[in-house]
Amino acid sequence: MTSPLTTPASAPVEATGSAASPKPTTPPGTPRKSARRRELGAAGALMTPFFILLVTVFLIPVATAVWLSFFSDDQPGLGFGPERTVFVGLRSYTAVLSDPTFLSGLGTVVLYCLIYIPAMVIGALALALLLDSGVVRLRSWAQLGLFLPHAVPGIIAAVIWLYLYTPGLSPVIDLLGKADITIDFLGVHTVVPSIVNIALWSNLGYNMVVFYAALQAVPREVIEASVVDGAGPVRTALQVKTPLVRSSVVMVAMFTLIFALQLFTEPMLLSQSTPMISSRFSPSMYIYDAAFTRNNYGLAAAASVVLLVLTIALSYGVTRWTNRSNAPEEDAR
Repeated sequence: MTSPLTTPASAPVEATGSAASPKPTTPPGTPRKSARRRELGAAGALMTPFFILLVTVFLIPVATAVWLSFFSDDQPGLGFGPERTVFVGLRSYTAVLSDPTFLSGLGTVVLYCLIYIPAMVIGALALALLLDSGVVRLRSWAQLGLFLPHAVPGIIAAVIWLYLYTPGLSPVIDLLGKADITIDFLGVHTVVPSIVNIALWSNLGYNMVVFYAALQAVPREVIEASVVDGAGPVRTALQVKTPLVRSSVVMVAMFTLIFALQLFTEPMLLSQSTPMISSRFSPSMYIYDAAFTRNNYGLAAAASVVLLVLTIALSYGVTRWTNRSNAPEEDAR
């Protein structure tokens, strides 16, 4: 006879035997690691073209300019010997920073920026606010008409305005002359505003589109609430819409500053018709003249590096000032 006490003892033995059978196991965290690797691989594949362009069109040219700025072509003796490249250290930078024509070009660009950047930002934002308010009819056609000048290449735009600025050719000057109004658009006091006018005509519509796209993201309920509170169209535009697109305003101002510091196309073409624009009117024209007229590539490279450092410093300053201005608002929220 089988004892009842032996029956329950057999169950644990069988359970233990089944538990001891080997089973395939995976280390904890393996699926998470593989997913992480796939994400990193996808991010690397997407960012590779950017880094290739960054290295080829920015880092390599900058490194080449820095390298060239430390060398110069000199001739030994009385200048009759063979030309050779020698290391000159910071001599080219000293020559650039002590050259009055380069410093005068910097002053011209500063004046240009003081006129151009506020006019560009305020004008483009005002046009975008008008389009967003619904006051302008045929809104899509108005956007197209304002954007079309940006599609015209900068050289063609400068040629068009050179025709309009030249006495004896310009119908605008002839029309003003009939009204006994004499304006020399390329005079000593008007040449910089004339260049600003060309740049505004070319780029105002593009920046207006940027602002208009930002205004479309403003919540409509916020605007409706301001109207309910009694705010008029002007107050709504200035105190409600404009603060909400502040990041776009800063972006446009920064990019406008960067392009303004590289002023070249407009004055280079206008210099053919006026003595007020010299071959070293702006830093970019100074670089062009040093490299292709005087064949001094070390001096041109040094001026390029100085202009690059100035551009980076001003861009960094704008970014820091913007972050400090936004900090109190974020703390208040």
